[in-house]
Amino acid sequence: MGSLDTNPAAFASFAGDVDGFQPLNADDVRSYLHKSVDFIYDYYKSVESMPVLPGVEPGYLLRLLQSAPPNSSAPFDIAIKELREAVVPGMTHWASPNFFAFFPSTNSAAAIAGELIASAMNTVGFTWQAAPAATEMEVLALDWLAQLLRLPTSFMNRTSAGRGTGGGVILGTTSEAMLVTLVAARDAALRRSGSNGVAGITRLTVYAADQTHSTFFKACRLAGFDPANIRSIPTGADTDYGLDPEKLLEIMQADVAAGLVPTYICATVGTTSSNAVDPVGAIADVAKMFNAWVHVDAAYAGSACICPEFRHHLNGVERVDSISMSPHKWLLTCLDCTCLWVRDTHRLTDSLETNPEYLKNDASESGTVTDLKDMQVGVGRRFRGLKLWMVMRTYGAAKLQEHIRSDVAMAKMFEDSVRADDRFEVVVPRNFALVCFRIKPHGAIKEKDAEEANRELMERLNRTGKAYLAHTVVGGKFVLRFAVGSSLQEERHVRSAWELIKKTTTEIIKEEV
Repeated sequence: MGSLDTNPAAFASFAGDVDGFQPLNADDVRSYLHKSVDFIYDYYKSVESMPVLPGVEPGYLLRLLQSAPPNSSAPFDIAIKELREAVVPGMTHWASPNFFAFFPSTNSAAAIAGELIASAMNTVGFTWQAAPAATEMEVLALDWLAQLLRLPTSFMNRTSAGRGTGGGVILGTTSEAMLVTLVAARDAALRRSGSNGVAGITRLTVYAADQTHSTFFKACRLAGFDPANIRSIPTGADTDYGLDPEKLLEIMQADVAAGLVPTYICATVGTTSSNAVDPVGAIADVAKMFNAWVHVDAAYAGSACICPEFRHHLNGVERVDSISMSPHKWLLTCLDCTCLWVRDTHRLTDSLETNPEYLKNDASESGTVTDLKDMQVGVGRRFRGLKLWMVMRTYGAAKLQEHIRSDVAMAKMFEDSVRADDRFEVVVPRNFALVCFRIKPHGAIKEKDAEEANRELMERLNRTGKAYLAHTVVGGKFVLRFAVGSSLQEERHVRSAWELIKKTTTEIIKEEV
């Protein structure tokens, strides 16, 4: 708010201004939000026709907007005008139905409404007392989603018998879920090994497949694990790029023989590069031999497991220690929303609990409530549970399952088209709604030329503005990722993208010849 002005004239200047500055004037709130809703409506009606990738250069926005903050106020319409004219043209449109590059960032009317209301209430729910309804809404939403996923009751906050030993918390990202569980596993392993403080941390080892998201390895470093003790286990086509339990066992046994302490295994259901699925149950069986923590990262594909036909990918989850998934990817709940469940919340809170005098209260001391600050890195927290609850309450399980199945069906349609064209190959099995494909070596295109041809295909497609694809490398091959799932996507968008891919490939092959 700035320093206090002690000039009497300054106070006198407010004397005749009865209203003064009212940033939450109810009429302004209504007016600004109506205009914002109109902007959002126009955006969703027109985003399909916009180039998915913007044709801007770094620093473009600084040339369009003033470089210094304004001293005086301006009508809200000015901000909306600048938003339309300067910001929107520089956006990569994740909401576009022609966006196929990364796992989707899905959204819905119910989620947007929930986020709006939560922002307006602006609660800071570090303890139950600070936000009783926000805390209990989060607990309820997590238990609802756990039921949709058919997680065992050991992961739920509330069971038919009362309060359970497990529970959950909504975090911002999978990175946070990995970090807090790594810290809990680290502390548990140090206690087991009789370490004095963190002196024994150099002996602790962690494990994941080489297909595991890079954020895992970053979280390991943040949690203090020695980079030399972070095992990235190679995968191959023989396991469809999933983690091989036998290879895992062999590496863990070798570590024990070397005097190390196996501490944590990250199993992924739906890896980013290829949608590979690590065998959860078999990994849990290996981990049990060493008393190691098992975390399941189901950030993307966990949403699909609300459908019975995909639930088998989580088989064995009752034997793991924690699982996370992100409804902001595929379950129509806008960023940010990552759900983490643990079988024993005390293993998290023992490592993350803070209890300053100014936060002490009778409810917390009673032990009958959940203070979600003790299951995360920070203390302050947003009212994330509302939008997730709004999505489930508004659409229901049947509609959410319909949404998942529709995306998978469109991905299968695309996959079938790729397989039917002998210029292409599907590189890895399609487990959900991601298709990894490439122009395969044939005719004038040899294996050594395949990467260049596929890179050229991707770059040409993206330059058109009519589609946006990304790439990865699987088994040494440069491949394109076609991820179906944008909330506005329909079958016609997938078909149109395929026609563009075929046309562009024909042009590239002609040039090669």
